[in-house]
Order: sequence, then structure tokens, then C-alpha cells
Amino acid sequence: MYYVIYSEDSEDSLEARAGARDEHLARLEALRDDGRLLLAGPMPAIDSEDPGPAGFAGSVIIAEFDSLDDAQRWADRDPYVAAGVYRAVTVRPFKRVLP
Repeated sequence: MYYVIYSEDSEDSLEARAGARDEHLARLEALRDDGRLLLAGPMPAIDSEDPGPAGFAGSVIIAEFDSLDDAQRWADRDPYVAAGVYRAVTVRPFKRVLP
């Protein structure tokens, strides 16, 4: 089943994001390579593809896991969590309808 991982950034998280980005992306690439990643990306803090110093408000990941517990454990081990990038992370089941 798919799960959505909705993460909200802490204030002034841009520097911490940069420091943990390579590890964060490596985990997402592993999900992609396993055919389990539906989509992933950050949410700019302003209405711009490149928010510059405004940074990001959070991130969304939709990926396939065996259970809600597995998805939560995966989310809890995100390098962005360890680096303090996220102030809150919510994991919920997701039912894909389209496309």
C-alpha cells in the first residue's frame, strides 16, 4: 500500500537541509530503484520553483511500504529528522486513484 509522508520544516531549516540532503536523497533513490516511490519533493516556502533564502515549508513523499508501521519507521529514520530540518512528520495511508 502507498503512504504519504508529510513533513513540515522547522524555522530556518535551509542550512540543515543542505547538510543532510545527500543522505536524504540517497534513501529516496533507493525507494525509486526498488520501484516503491510514487513521488517526492519539497514544498517551497514562497510561490517559486527556486525559493532562495526563503527555503522550504516542508516535503511530501508518497511511497509503497508493507504497513503503516514500516512507513513510520522509515520516516523516523530520515536524515532530515536527525538534522532537525522537520518540526513535524505525519504518515498516513494513501489510496492511489489517478493516474
